[in-house]
Amino acid sequence: MRKHPVILGLGLLLLIGLFFLLLMALMGSLFGQRTLTWGEHVGVVTIEGVIRDSQEISRQLNAFGKDGSIKAVVLRIDSPGGGVAPAQEIYDAVLAVKKKKKVVASMGSLAASGGYLIACAADRVVANPGTVTGSISAIMHFANAEELLKKIGLKSSVVKSGRFKDIGTPTRPMTEDEKALIQSLVDDTYDQFLEAVSKGRRIPKEDLRRIADGRVFTGRQAQKLGLVDELGDLNYTVRLAGTLSGIKGEPDVIYPVKKKSTFWELILQQAVISLVGEMKKGDARSEGLNFLYDQGSIGTP
Repeated sequence: MRKHPVILGLGLLLLIGLFFLLLMALMGSLFGQRTLTWGEHVGVVTIEGVIRDSQEISRQLNAFGKDGSIKAVVLRIDSPGGGVAPAQEIYDAVLAVKKKKKVVASMGSLAASGGYLIACAADRVVANPGTVTGSISAIMHFANAEELLKKIGLKSSVVKSGRFKDIGTPTRPMTEDEKALIQSLVDDTYDQFLEAVSKGRRIPKEDLRRIADGRVFTGRQAQKLGLVDELGDLNYTVRLAGTLSGIKGEPDVIYPVKKKSTFWELILQQAVISLVGEMKKGDARSEGLNFLYDQGSIGTP
């Protein structure tokens, strides 16, 4: 009895489809990324290092917000903070996701300044007992190379349209008016930080101001002050997020699919990484206005 060619074709297509699905799942497991998922999951977005740009993190948060299979999002934060605007943009992206699903922050070794700001957007904040957090403050760095220039016989000439146009130049000390202007800029940014923390942690601004002077805390100290809700590691936080979102049992964890890069983008990325590495050998401070904790080395013997 001859088999009908249409049935045979459909069967072949079904086999090809199953093979493709299995291949995608295998590729995802090999590269540490979930490309094919079923059921209800907790998505984990990692925020590491100095925050200089918000686009990739915001993209990941937006994608998880739209994914119906992801019932809760965990922010894994291990950062000293960074630029004010990028930190605020990620903070806003977290608030947008929180309108759709539960968001829980998990603090690693360090979640300070802008890193802590982002955590405050979450529904719950979890830290390890020894996490370094806090540093609720704003800062701007300026260098003065005037004496060095004198030693090498180099002078600077400036033509400007306004008296504040070259504010912060390294060729001369700041005037008192310039210092006052920069201080007002830092103070307003600091006030924005206080408002965000006060809203997220439900702590009155005046009470918060007593401890928001740039000082840092351990996770255990921060919990006693109301800056952190609970103590626990990433696994605990994932389980908490699953419980808050109604997932029964051990949640399945999803990490963002990495954005594909072309050959030339990979070459450019490598060049940028090398350049940044060389720059860090000199001055590791971020330029501009920052929510940044200038940390020392904290560890155990």
